[in-house]
Amino acid sequence: MRDEVARRLVHATGAVLPTAYLVSQLDGVPTIPWRAVQAFLVLAMGVALVLEAVRLFVGLDWAIFDKLTREYEQDNLAGYALYMIGGAFAGLLFPPAVAIPAMYMLTIGDPISGLLSSGELRSVKQPRVLVAMFLVSLAFALPFLPAFVAVSAAVAATLADGVKPVIAGYVIDDNLTIPIAATVTAWVMLALTGSLPV
Repeated sequence: MRDEVARRLVHATGAVLPTAYLVSQLDGVPTIPWRAVQAFLVLAMGVALVLEAVRLFVGLDWAIFDKLTREYEQDNLAGYALYMIGGAFAGLLFPPAVAIPAMYMLTIGDPISGLLSSGELRSVKQPRVLVAMFLVSLAFALPFLPAFVAVSAAVAATLADGVKPVIAGYVIDDNLTIPIAATVTAWVMLALTGSLPV
């Protein structure tokens, strides 16, 4: 359980990036441009992929990998790398109003959901966990998106978090699917309602 809590705390530290960007916008003169956020996302993803390449193909046996990766990740791309890819997908392909809620869904919603379902091996999470993930996701989406779009994005993130498909024996990690599902759904809904940001 201690390792699980540590994983969740590390997961939540990712919220520092969108929060720093938002705080920098408060006085009307942005000190952190969105391009700087995107550059950091690319750098973080690149570092994670290099570390994973070394770990998987050369053999990098750092103790931190034992603490922060799960057993099924030992021979596959680890969740932290998928987390970086998912975050970069959101931040590089979508504007802040769409990307930031998805980043919070990943960095805050997912750890809360994970702690509520710790120790459970289910293909679909319990209803109380799904409700918690939906409410947290919705709370982060509403300040940025129209209500209908926010609800749609929260539902998409909840499904990505709550349903664990297995393809060819590999668990499709929600670190990748939460930001993808949330941003794509939000963008489609914005397009359908004629509310795409300019």
